[in-house]
Amino acid sequence: MTGDHVNKYLFNGTIPALFELGRACLPIFVFVLAYNLARQDAMPKGIHVRLSKRLILAGLIATPPFIALGGLLNGWWPLNVMFTLLTLVITIYCIERGTKASFVIGALTFIAGGAMVEFWWPAIVLGLSIWAFLRNHSFWPVAIGFAALLSLSIINDNHWALLSVVFIAAAYLCPNRDSWPRLTWLFYAYYPVHLAIIWCVRIPMRKAGYFFLT
Repeated sequence: MTGDHVNKYLFNGTIPALFELGRACLPIFVFVLAYNLARQDAMPKGIHVRLSKRLILAGLIATPPFIALGGLLNGWWPLNVMFTLLTLVITIYCIERGTKASFVIGALTFIAGGAMVEFWWPAIVLGLSIWAFLRNHSFWPVAIGFAALLSLSIINDNHWALLSVVFIAAAYLCPNRDSWPRLTWLFYAYYPVHLAIIWCVRIPMRKAGYFFLT
């Protein structure tokens, strides 16, 4: 992720390998999130609510450098990836609630949220598919998830997101995966901080005469 952003914001996307490897990041983030939300004790422990608060906080903090670095389609749009993951959490939470009202809210969140965030609906569908598979271990979530992964090529202009399957499969098949150490706040802090650092680095570079496309 860091290499991808350094390539995009500091080197004008001139290092293809960093861009291509960066396409695997989003599916991995989605898998980790969906895996935790698929735990049977997720709802009783209030995991959805805690994750939502963290994602909102990190997303808001990351927004100023995210917008300042440029490269967006229009002004503030789309919202950064923290809000993509937030949309996934809220949608799954509404499905878990199991009421008609919550299903309606979940559908509206999926439709509206998917239109406003990075990687749009394919990222949300991928997360929902992974979550559904981990809950039911049926075929259809796998097929839908793979289609969502392929559809990311519309956004990425390549199929390098498929590389994430190797890492996801390795993590899922690891017998000791649930005993791995958890660094709860690391990702939430790292995302906005690394964007801010790249932004700060680019300011003197621009003053020194470097040209940036974004």
